[in-house]
Amino acid sequence: MESKEATAKKSSLMNVLWDIQNKRRYISQDDKTKIAKEFNISKIELEGVTSFYHFFHDTHAGKFTIYLNCSTISKLHDYKAVKQAFEEELGIEIDNVTKDRLFGFFKTSCIGLSDQETSALINFHPFTNLTPKKVKTIISKLKQGHSVESLSNFPKDNIRYTPEQDKTVFFKSYTPGIALEKLKQFTPDAIIETVTQSKLSGRGGAFFPTGIKWQFCKNNVSNQKYIICNADEGEPGTFKDRVLMNKYPGLLLEGMTIAGYAVGATEGIIYLRAEYLYLRSKLEETIKEFNKQGLLGKTILGIDGFDFKITIHLGAGAYVCGEETALIASMEGKRGEPTTKEFFPVEKGYLGKPTVVNNVETLCAVPRILEMGLKHYLTIGTKATQGTKLLSISGDCEKPGVYEIEWGMKLKEFLDLIKAKDPHYILFNGFAGEFLSSADLDRDISGENLLADHIQFTFKDPIEYSRKMSGVGLRSGGSFMVFNSQRNLLSILKNITDFFIAESCGICVPCRTGNFLLSKKINKIMLCHADNTDLDEIKEWSTIIKQSSRCGLGKLSTNCLLTAMLKFPGEFQKCLLAESDVNHAFNLEKAVENYNSVIEEIESSHG
Repeated sequence: MESKEATAKKSSLMNVLWDIQNKRRYISQDDKTKIAKEFNISKIELEGVTSFYHFFHDTHAGKFTIYLNCSTISKLHDYKAVKQAFEEELGIEIDNVTKDRLFGFFKTSCIGLSDQETSALINFHPFTNLTPKKVKTIISKLKQGHSVESLSNFPKDNIRYTPEQDKTVFFKSYTPGIALEKLKQFTPDAIIETVTQSKLSGRGGAFFPTGIKWQFCKNNVSNQKYIICNADEGEPGTFKDRVLMNKYPGLLLEGMTIAGYAVGATEGIIYLRAEYLYLRSKLEETIKEFNKQGLLGKTILGIDGFDFKITIHLGAGAYVCGEETALIASMEGKRGEPTTKEFFPVEKGYLGKPTVVNNVETLCAVPRILEMGLKHYLTIGTKATQGTKLLSISGDCEKPGVYEIEWGMKLKEFLDLIKAKDPHYILFNGFAGEFLSSADLDRDISGENLLADHIQFTFKDPIEYSRKMSGVGLRSGGSFMVFNSQRNLLSILKNITDFFIAESCGICVPCRTGNFLLSKKINKIMLCHADNTDLDEIKEWSTIIKQSSRCGLGKLSTNCLLTAMLKFPGEFQKCLLAESDVNHAFNLEKAVENYNSVIEEIESSHG
């Protein structure tokens, strides 16, 4: 077992790896040998860490490293043409590096810019609304010596809607320190009681009551406790945390500090996804300003014994690190693999100490509750779910962006609000969520009904299902992707399943192997080679994956596929083999197409 000193030292490993990656553009075998020796770990263990994270390379990634978003929303826009433009300008295919090592061109999953697709990162600077013409200009100017910073365009916030002023929680005017000043009126126990009574629950997906989590952490006696902000917003289609951190970084810092005061923690850490590296400087500047104003540091606001500092830890590209134990493992310099919960983080978390992990939206809600007062906050939303929810909207609608809505809004009302265009397939809660259809229009958006854990094929049709599940339960960050009737449902499902294959940590067989097999089944259906037995096997395998995967990534990975099969059975049935076993995928004209073209060429060459 590692000593406490070794474990603490290892927590700086990711920073060292990033320094080398940024400087050399890859982590060489010689680098790995030296790092392994410095951290007193085996080179094999280090290889396990570097190979786990998407953004660490063992060969040169190019002076200008380009990551093009290949997620499903990107493919609704100019992805194909933009990809081709990059390949033509660079003279290489995707996932390759130019011979002079000037450019590396790679694909990556969602980078939190779904409202501004097609998008890419170049040396982690954002480029949005890309077109082939823009690509040619960017590559040409980089070759001429222009800096990446001068060419990139900072993402727009695109805050499209908030409720009436007295019901807006997040996107209203903000003055740093107002919520913190109110701590003088509260004991730590009173803060926890206020958060508990507010019924605030985790907005990152788990929906665990925030006040109860804080109470558990406070009850565990320790000489050190931590508050970790989960800013690893990796659920495809989700970007509201990006907007919150850009617009009100101070609100996040106040939320973390209040949590520290409540549980007795003196240190906070923001785990920032690498795709949001461009937000780091703004967060760091705000931290510095808070320290100057006495809102962070020692004896905050003159409250005796109230010390709290905040630092930033950068991720390296791993969706599974959104799970709290995987995130903690990553911070400790390990592979970001979820652990079996012998102990919860509030008991033994980061460096073995009691730790609270909350996401950005959850932490930003806390200072607002103190500002507006608990009594007023409880008048907003539904009886079981108070307040408002941030939704990230993208796809076939006129107004993609971030919406702050009061809990309880009807789905059909919300579709009108975003000006959805022919909404046919609606993907709610990201790739770990569910598909909605016209049968769901009268359902309300609420936290009462958490569908994702209760999908059963005991329903005869989508209408019966929708009546049973009266609310549209928010199970993840709240992404909302709209697809019109002309979109190919099976292609969307293929993109989702391939995402889970790529992002599985690989530690448990059901998730690692099950999603791979499901992808093969979808291929079979798309080729019209499948029959009803294949659909039955998809359901059986999905049940196994859901019941036996170690973490939420695996357990929720088949939700979209299962709800799509329930809501849109015709899309699957039309691709199945008929009882006669005639292969509908076979097309005689296509089969002889090459032959005919060759014959035509021969005949034309002979006059």
